[in-house]
Amino acid sequence: MKPTRIGIYCRVSTNKQENGNQLAQLREFVSQQPGWVIVAEFVDTVTGSGKKARPQFDAMMLAASQRQFDRLVFWALDRLSREGVVKTIGYLQELKGWGVEWRSYTQPFLDTGNEMVDSIVLSVLSALAKQERVVIAERTRAGLERAKRAGKKFGRPQVDASIASRQTLWRRRKAAEAATVGQENSTASA
Repeated sequence: MKPTRIGIYCRVSTNKQENGNQLAQLREFVSQQPGWVIVAEFVDTVTGSGKKARPQFDAMMLAASQRQFDRLVFWALDRLSREGVVKTIGYLQELKGWGVEWRSYTQPFLDTGNEMVDSIVLSVLSALAKQERVVIAERTRAGLERAKRAGKKFGRPQVDASIASRQTLWRRRKAAEAATVGQENSTASA
């Protein structure tokens, strides 16, 4: 019997987190499955919201499209994507269309062998993953507002014109001259 080639995908959101726990448990899980052999591992440290490039996710999808592995195993659906119902289901359907099965380690019912997954469960879990992203953004905004109220200054510091670089001063002068010329032209034509 031909072995089932396994691709593993892991993701954490920030450099303050590490993929070690996911990776170790996924490797152990795969080693316990008869006939499964890990042929590729894809590990990202980036948000799963779709707002930033995920190079390892892209590499994994390319490898899947080239049938470099037979089944993708990931920690949980929100580790695969937090982009909402449509995009997440789209990724899973693409994998399936390429003949690549998939399985969530922490959510074993999320498996290409489970027909119910294609409808209700995936829709609900994808929506929850997207909502989690919204909650994180709201907490971040609340933290920034609290810091502002506490007097924390954000952004670049104001530049004193007396110490600004010559190039900056030149750009400001040219912009002011262009604005003046534009105003004169509009006044003359009126």
